[in-house]
Amino acid sequence: MLNPPDHYFEQKDEPIKGCIQYLRSLLMGYDDITEHWKYGMPFYYHKGKMFCYLWVHKKLHQPYIGLVDGHQIEHEDLLQEKRARMKILLINHLEDIPKKKIELILNLAFEIRK
Repeated sequence: MLNPPDHYFEQKDEPIKGCIQYLRSLLMGYDDITEHWKYGMPFYYHKGKMFCYLWVHKKLHQPYIGLVDGHQIEHEDLLQEKRARMKILLINHLEDIPKKKIELILNLAFEIRK
């Protein structure tokens, strides 16, 4: 029996499935990041506090990383849309995943936590 996060990732179709599984492994590679199931989605905590989540944009059908304190981060690729606190980083699952850009933005998010 799969746990809820595993079930979430398994139910997705390729190429979105491969993309979000890669993003999951990237996030889990950081120290002090733990995966939880919250609000019906995979959520990632940093040192016990909500940090980010993975989801697929309903209108654009693209995976994204939602950053909990994204409103404090200035980066041209982060979208706020109608969110008050969070910003998202859309990932084009049909192209190479921009690992360096993702790591840069995650490092900015870690910095505001200090």
